[in-house]
Amino acid sequence: MNATGGRLAGRTAIVTGSAQGIGRGIAEVFARERANVVIADINPTTGHSTATEIADRFGVPAVFFEADVTSRTSSAALARSVRDRFGRIDVLCHNAGIYPPASIEETTDELWDRVLTTNLKSALIMVSAVAGAMKSQKYGRIVFTSSITGPITGIARYTHYGASKAGILGFMRSAAIELAEHGVTVNAVLPGNIVTPGMVAQGAEYMDAQTRRIPMRRLGTPQDIGHAMLFFASEEAEYVTGQTLVVDGGQVLPEA
Repeated sequence: MNATGGRLAGRTAIVTGSAQGIGRGIAEVFARERANVVIADINPTTGHSTATEIADRFGVPAVFFEADVTSRTSSAALARSVRDRFGRIDVLCHNAGIYPPASIEETTDELWDRVLTTNLKSALIMVSAVAGAMKSQKYGRIVFTSSITGPITGIARYTHYGASKAGILGFMRSAAIELAEHGVTVNAVLPGNIVTPGMVAQGAEYMDAQTRRIPMRRLGTPQDIGHAMLFFASEEAEYVTGQTLVVDGGQVLPEA
């Protein structure tokens, strides 16, 4: 199937953590809108196959670059490779993250640091890697995948994850101010319960229970997040920065 849109035609978008799950959904939506899509992930096997499948399905350049978003060296190399390949970096969707469950007592310093480094410090690292290119071209769209968990809600055994996702929003707002004069916007999408391999692994009973809590009575799809990301990544959003968009089917609305 070829892409039918064109809102990102000629733009080059890096999507981190996009070998599968929400990141892949974002990459697919961007490819449909004719972007040059960079699948940036630590998993080369899944990453290469995802890039190939997206390129074949949508008929646009989709390439895989192996990258560790917790490493300044790796992230800088990713940015250089993308500029060498496409000449510019227009969009960064920073989606990579981890969520290993652990009670407060079980959360060691090592685990806390691993989650905060992967989910939050990586935002600094990736934005640092692409900021020069975006500032030089006076154009850029940076969009983070945060979560309703942390900024709005909480879940037992995910204190580290909630802290990291709330932290993303603090970073986002200050980064938005710093980069605004350079034509670069910085925003975030807050997903609710989205059907990913990680959620499916928790079983049908868990998924059914989550569905019952959502007013729209369905779980979200990775493409639902991709559509929200598309707005922030588009030229139409040029006057929107430092903002968030909750995509959760109304999950956070009920009082009880």
